[in-house]
Amino acid sequence: MEDELVAENGKIEIPKDASICGFDSLHRLLQSNLSPHLFQEVSRLIIGLNCGRALDSVAIPELAKSLSSKHDFDLQSFAFHAERESMREPRIVRVGLIQNSIALPTTAPLLDQKRGIFRKLTPIIEAAGNSGVNILCLQEAWTMPFAFCTREKKWCEFAEPIDGESTQFLQGFAEKYNMVIISPILERDVKHGEVIWNTAVIIGNNGNIIGKHRKNHIPRVGDFNESTYYMEGNTGHPVFETAYGKIAVNICYGRHHPLNWLAFGLNGAEIVFNPSATVGELSEPMWPIEARNAAIANSYFVCSINRVGAEVFPNPFTSGDGKPQHTDFGHFYGSSHVSAPDSSCTPSLSRYKDGLLVTEMDLNLCRQLKDKWGFRMTARYEIYEDLFARYVKPDFEPQVISDPLLNKKTS
Repeated sequence: MEDELVAENGKIEIPKDASICGFDSLHRLLQSNLSPHLFQEVSRLIIGLNCGRALDSVAIPELAKSLSSKHDFDLQSFAFHAERESMREPRIVRVGLIQNSIALPTTAPLLDQKRGIFRKLTPIIEAAGNSGVNILCLQEAWTMPFAFCTREKKWCEFAEPIDGESTQFLQGFAEKYNMVIISPILERDVKHGEVIWNTAVIIGNNGNIIGKHRKNHIPRVGDFNESTYYMEGNTGHPVFETAYGKIAVNICYGRHHPLNWLAFGLNGAEIVFNPSATVGELSEPMWPIEARNAAIANSYFVCSINRVGAEVFPNPFTSGDGKPQHTDFGHFYGSSHVSAPDSSCTPSLSRYKDGLLVTEMDLNLCRQLKDKWGFRMTARYEIYEDLFARYVKPDFEPQVISDPLLNKKTS
C-alpha cells in the first residue's frame, strides 16, 4: 500500500478519493491496523490524555445519528473534563464544528450555489441542535466556494451585510436551539463604500447579532490571492461574552501568527475558533500543530474547522509559485478537531466527508492550567513591549553581539 503512494517522480501522491490509505482519518487508520494495546499507547502520544485519561465520548441522540446516516456526514463526539473544584461548579459547554464541501459546481448560478449550501447544511445544523450544542461554528466563507484563487470579481456577489441572508438563515436555528452560532462570511460593509471583508458574525442564542470580527492576517502565498478581494481587518482582537463563555474567532491564516493567538488570550478568551479553508499540499503537516500549540500557550480551547473537497473553477488561473495554470486549489482536507489547554485533543473529522464534531468541555480547565503552568505570571511582557516598541521604528537595530574575532584576518 505504501508503494502505491509514491509516483514515478518520487513525490508522495494523495489517493484519488482523498483518503489516507483507504481511511478517512489518521486516527481510524491507526485504530484499524494496530492492536488495542498499541493503539492506546500511540493515541496517548499523538492526541494526549485529558486529566490523565483518554477522552470520553458524548452520547448522541438517535435523531442526530439518523440525520448523519441519511445525509452521509461524519458525526463524532468527545468530552474534555477538568478536575473537580471545591469553590466552583463545573462550567460545561458543548461545542459543534461543521465542515462541508460545496453543494453545486462552481459553474452553477451563484444564487443556486448559495441556496444549495443552505439546504446541504440544514440537516447538519439540525443534528447539532438535537445534540445539545451550545456554540456552533461553520467554516470560513461557508456560503460560497473558496474562489479567492481566481482573482475574478464576479465572486464578490456572494458578499452580504452582516444582517444579510445567511445571518437571517442561521438566526432561526439559534433561537430554535438556544445556540450561539459563529458564521464566517464574505461581508459587504454598506456603510463604508461597500468595501468587502472576510468576517465572522457572532449570532447570540436569542437570535440577536452580538458582533463581528474581521480577519486580521491575509495570506499572499500559493493560490491564496485573497487581497484581490479584501484586506486586513480593523476590529482588533475582540472577545465576545456569550451565555456559554467568552469566545473569539481567529480566522484561517491568523493561526500562523502566534501574537494573534496571544491577543485573544490577553483579552480573556476561553474558546477560540479557527474557521479555515486550507489545502493539503500547502499546510496539512502544520494543521494539528499550530492550534494545539496555541491552546497550550494561551490556556484556552481551540476549535479548528476546515472545509472539504476539491473546488474546480471554470477558468484556469496562475499564482506566484511558478506552477502551470490550473482550475482548482487542490484538496481541502477537512480534519476539524478541538485542542485543549492541557495538550490533549480530539481525533479529527474525516479528511474528505462533510462532518459534525460535537465536543463537550469544562471551561474550568482553562484556569486550572493557568495555575499549573503559570505562563501568564512568567511571561515577562514588559521586555517584549520594549522590543516591539523599538522594532516598529524605521531606525531599529537588532540586538546582535558579534564575535570580535569573526572578521579578523588570521596572521
